[in-house]
Amino acid sequence: MGLLHTVNKSPFESNTFDTCLGYALDGSTVLLIEDGVYAATIGTRASEKIQQKIQSNNDVSFAVLGPDLQARGLENKLADGIKVVDYEGFVNLVAEHDSVQSWL
Repeated sequence: MGLLHTVNKSPFESNTFDTCLGYALDGSTVLLIEDGVYAATIGTRASEKIQQKIQSNNDVSFAVLGPDLQARGLENKLADGIKVVDYEGFVNLVAEHDSVQSWL
């Protein structure tokens, strides 16, 4: 099942998130970890790009690592359509996908 993309940089400090979106094809999942979780917060340009990708009929899903979201106090600011996973869910995503691309 596709590629798992992990993004750990804030979209406000790096273009890593935007680059990742360009390579996220059908069957891919984008997992936001560490400071990458800022891309999933409502009302940002990054979350608008996520919504556009979800609505463009692409089979790309988005997830965020819950403990990283919680550590930054953002659990109540999550945009729609983004799944929250714990560490076990992270491992499951790795196992479900053909390979992992880490965007550093």
